[in-house]
Amino acid sequence: MSDWSIAFEPVLPWAVVAVLGALGLVLLIVLAFARSRGLMLRSLSFAILLAALANPTIRNEEREALTDIAVAVVDRSLSQQSAGRTERTTQAAEALKAAVARLPNTELRTVEVKSGISAEDDGTRAFEALNRALADIPPERFAGAVMITDGQIHDAPQDAAKAGIGGPVHGLITGSKSERDRKVVIDKAPRFGMVGQDQTVSFRVDEVNGPGEPVTVNVAVGDAPPMPVDVTPGQTVEITVPVAHGGQNIVEITAPPLAGEISQQNNRAVTVVEGVRDRLRVLLVSGEPHPGERTWRNLLKADASVDLVHFTILRPPEKQDGTPTKELALIAFPTRELFVEKLDQFDLVIFDRYRRQTVLPAAYMANIARYVADGGAVLIASGPDLADEDGLYYTPLSDIIAAAPTGQVLEGPFKPELTQQGRKHPVTSGLPGSEGQAPSWGRWFRLVETTASSGETVMSGLDGKPLLVLARQGKGRVAQLLSDQGWLWARGFEGGGPQTELLRRMAHWLMKEPDLEEEALSGSQRGNNLVIERRTMADSAEPVNVTLPSGKTETVELRQTAPGRFQGAIPVTEAGLHRLSDGKLVAVAAAGSADAREMSSLVATSSVLAPVAAATGGSANWLEDGMPQLVKVDAGRQMAGNGWIGLKANDAHRVLAVSDTPLFGTLLSLGVLLLAFSAMWYREGR
Repeated sequence: MSDWSIAFEPVLPWAVVAVLGALGLVLLIVLAFARSRGLMLRSLSFAILLAALANPTIRNEEREALTDIAVAVVDRSLSQQSAGRTERTTQAAEALKAAVARLPNTELRTVEVKSGISAEDDGTRAFEALNRALADIPPERFAGAVMITDGQIHDAPQDAAKAGIGGPVHGLITGSKSERDRKVVIDKAPRFGMVGQDQTVSFRVDEVNGPGEPVTVNVAVGDAPPMPVDVTPGQTVEITVPVAHGGQNIVEITAPPLAGEISQQNNRAVTVVEGVRDRLRVLLVSGEPHPGERTWRNLLKADASVDLVHFTILRPPEKQDGTPTKELALIAFPTRELFVEKLDQFDLVIFDRYRRQTVLPAAYMANIARYVADGGAVLIASGPDLADEDGLYYTPLSDIIAAAPTGQVLEGPFKPELTQQGRKHPVTSGLPGSEGQAPSWGRWFRLVETTASSGETVMSGLDGKPLLVLARQGKGRVAQLLSDQGWLWARGFEGGGPQTELLRRMAHWLMKEPDLEEEALSGSQRGNNLVIERRTMADSAEPVNVTLPSGKTETVELRQTAPGRFQGAIPVTEAGLHRLSDGKLVAVAAAGSADAREMSSLVATSSVLAPVAAATGGSANWLEDGMPQLVKVDAGRQMAGNGWIGLKANDAHRVLAVSDTPLFGTLLSLGVLLLAFSAMWYREGR
């Protein structure tokens, strides 16, 4: 393609040419008033002289036409996956592609916009995607943008006139003007709650183009049966939900579908109340003063969540040394109150080197065994006392003791080690310093020899003998630490060990914290994925079936990430409760969020896009009215009308070569000047 034009390359600077032109013009005016002869020839000669000084040139440019670039922003967000919008979006994108292909000198670049269903997701960022595309397009080639969307865009510029978009922005709205929707909105919900207490959750049901009649919603806490609640749309309702256990207590509120509504994705809302325990009541009974007694006391006192009751038996009453009974303890030991009347109020009972004495008669020991069977927790930290005939094993507590003493106390240095089962058990797996083949812990020097008939031996000591045994007894739990030298770790002997973390885990396992269960199935959302975790004492884990809120099911294969731990993941595509099952365990997990920005409104609208379209010369069109015709329009003209949308014709090009041809060559200009002056002299000579 060639383009011809005239350019000037003056022989003298333009200022000099202008001054000469002005002087010549003044002279010609003077001659004209003087009625001088040959005025026309003088004027012609002067004009030719000025033209020669300006040096006009015919310029020919060889150009290559550049295509105008249009951008299609295709909304593939979650709100677009309902009411046939997916198909309508795909059809519109294909029709737009075909229409652009029919336009002369025009190309189309397509970008897709996606969104997540988490509360942290920013929603549909259509203009962010458009700006990224514009960064690679020269402004002089941008023809315009077409957004295929339901109109629920969350980053539309507040000041459309200052958006800096150098072309028309058109909207193709995929939804319908008469859409209906019903959604559940949680107004207020506590993040934390005390275990055993009720918490208040407030919510409402909103409708768009709905009848506004009362509806019955179902409120479910965890896997408990749902509770029906009558709700009037638009009115806030308060309900009380129990905090049954520590950790996540999942509350799901589900509203029935509205006839003809566009989507049921927002008909449910989920909130999570973290159950926290009140101060743990711990009863510590030390049978005699010894170095480990202070260690237990300091560890428990240092925990702000523990309410400790501690008694140390300084001398048993049966020891006849003349000491008055009233001086056997600093304060009276209320045995009946503690071990009969208020025993069930304690979360954990610890016996530290306690021997069978008349202080606690057999009836009290039987009551402790009953306490464990009914769901209580006992920790026995033993020294040589357990091996003797007056040890706790020879009391009614023998019914709940998993490791029976042989009567031998082994003396000698050893490093506590995790057993194969201990590397899987949540109480001991991953303890600081346990990495590698041998733990980097300090040594102990004494161990009570036992035979573990039940439970799990999670730590071993001298010659591989049981050191820590964890057992379930009835509804309760018992832990046995078969050495009294844990205080060496607390003193930092040979580098010490994780005595604080070990005690914390033991205490919480004894009190049935869900996070420390040996067999557990759980799910949690991380980013846009639902991560499924299986904890087991077995060597493998079965696949997990996941039931989505819509009723769809998916099977997830698990892979081992650590001994006794398996993990898998699936993308989160729906908000609500996901039910997990591996054939043995059943769990629920909250994924997605009805409070996510993408779920805040699902009804199609043109109001969000209309201001930007108007400011850029574009338009917002409903696809249910038909696909508008696409045309090329010269810059500066109207870019939209009834049934059509326009793209800007920029006439952009790239110059390949330039050739200049002077109109006044050296000899030509000299000849013309000589001819003009000769004619002037001839005329004046007559």
